[in-house]
Parts: sequence; structure tokens; C-alpha cells
Amino acid sequence: MRVLVALGGNAMTSADGDASPENQRRAIGRAAVHLADLIEAGHELVVAHGNGPQVGNIMRKNELAVSELPPVSLDWCGAQTQGTIGFTIVSRIEKELNSRGISKSVVALVTRTVVDPDDPAFTDPVKPIGSYQPRDYAASMEELGQTWKDFGARGWRRVVASPRPVRILETPTIEFLADSGSVVIAAGGGGIPVIADGQGFNGVSAVIDKDLSAAQLALSVKADRLIIATDVPCAVAGFGTPAARDITNVTNTELRALTDTGTFASGSMGPKVDAVLNYVDNGGPMGVIAALDNLPAAVSGKSGTVVTPGDSVLTRADRDPARTDHA
Repeated sequence: MRVLVALGGNAMTSADGDASPENQRRAIGRAAVHLADLIEAGHELVVAHGNGPQVGNIMRKNELAVSELPPVSLDWCGAQTQGTIGFTIVSRIEKELNSRGISKSVVALVTRTVVDPDDPAFTDPVKPIGSYQPRDYAASMEELGQTWKDFGARGWRRVVASPRPVRILETPTIEFLADSGSVVIAAGGGGIPVIADGQGFNGVSAVIDKDLSAAQLALSVKADRLIIATDVPCAVAGFGTPAARDITNVTNTELRALTDTGTFASGSMGPKVDAVLNYVDNGGPMGVIAALDNLPAAVSGKSGTVVTPGDSVLTRADRDPARTDHA
């Protein structure tokens, strides 16, 4: 099967959130073991990844150096993390495959995601990024045109627009590489946000939810599975309450009814559930939210929150009769 795995940015740091280069390499090395398990099992693999802590680090460097160097725009920050994280994932997957005697091309692709310039998110920036800072520091950054929000006792934090992804420009190249047998790392950080401008595209100051972009990409490359890899075994309804319960096998209709009750927090599990629903609602055969350690079982539908259509599960061959080699 063709499997798209979305790795969270926090899955590429230490357990305490330390995003030092060595801790990132170590964490990505651990993730590479589980990704290699899928490759060794014969699956085609496309990997998307987050970049929250990494972008936060670049932004902090921008702020500290503002008196010496002009700040780098947010789209440039995203592009930089795609290069650094992509390079590291490629290196660690190659190393793991080589240790198993598996020869496989692994490639990272700088990826742009088109967003709608009229998306309401641009007039209501709410996505927090970067570190918490005192009010006077936030005020100095606001003088540079940034938007900051008071988060109470923890301090102030920058907020930016988070528009929904419309399409991923490099999809044909990603699909070509996957069809050719390569492992592809793409849509890092949700993709570099761009808007159409005449005959081309320009970057915009925004961030895109990586899980929503992963769902979009999974549909575009006709993935048989979308796996949202996280640090918990599954989604939980009523988390933190006496009525809390694990959500395991569920149809998209049933899960949609749960989301309508507001049971999934917008800052944590909500976007993951939204992404899986977008994938399954639009023809994806199976979307799973599962722990990174359980990837092979998740692909088989035996671990995590497994979401399938209300009717029968379709293979990619059912959706694309010309493609029967990976059904």
C-alpha cells in the first residue's frame, strides 16, 4: 500500500521539548526505525512533518538579532525548516535502511502549499508560535508589525494566520517520485504558504496546519492510508473528565458527530481529527491517529483511532482502475 505518515514537530525533539540539533537528530533517528519498518514490509512511503519548535527557534534568533540583521519572513522560516528537517529525516532513514540491507532512494522535496488570500484566517490571526515573552517584549515586536496575544500567567505569544490548504503545488513531482519507488519527504510544516500572483506564486506570512496538508497530500497522491503519528495511543473523547473514553474503530459519520459536540480540543487533538475526517470524507480508505511506536499495527487498522467510511473500505485500485500494482 501507499502510506502517508504525518510526523509532529514535537516528535522531532526530546521528551521535554528540547529542540537542540543533537536532540532533533536523536528523535528523528527513533522515528526512522518505525518508518523503516513500513518500508521493509513493502509499503510505499510518503512522509509529511511538522516544524513548530523548529520555526520557533528561528523566530527567536530573528528577534535576538533584530538590531543587527533584518528578520526573516515567516515563509522563509518554513522553507528553512523544510530543508533542515528534510535533510535529517533522509539521512536517518537511509542509515536505518542500510543497517537492514535495504537499498532505497530517499528524497526530501521543498514543498509549497497554495492558500486562499481571502481566507478569514488572514484577518483573525490566532495560531500561536514561538516562545512566551513579557508584555514589554511583545510590545517591541508589535512595533515591527507582528501580532501578539496575552496568554495569562505564561506571558505573551506571537499569533499568526493559519489558512487552510487549497492545493500542494509539487504534488505531480511527489507522486512521480513515489511511483518510481522513492521514499518522499514532503509538505514539511504544512508546506510553504503561497498565493497566486500573476504567472507565479508569492510566499505569505502564515503557517499551515501540517495534518490538514498531510490529508490534502494523501488524497492527491492516492494514498491507501493516512497515519497521523502522535505521542498518544488514540484520540480520547471527553479527555480529562470522568466520562473519558478511547475512540478506536469508528466511521467518519460517527466521528463527525463527536466533533460537533466539541469533545476534541482545538489546540491538540482537534486538528488531527479534522485532518483524518477530511481525508476519509473525500474518498480516503482509512485514516488513523496512532502512536508513532505503533505504525505497522496502525497501517493494518489494529491500533489507534481507525476511521473508515460509512460504507466499505476502498483500495486505490477501486478509485483509480488504471492503478492495480499497489492495491
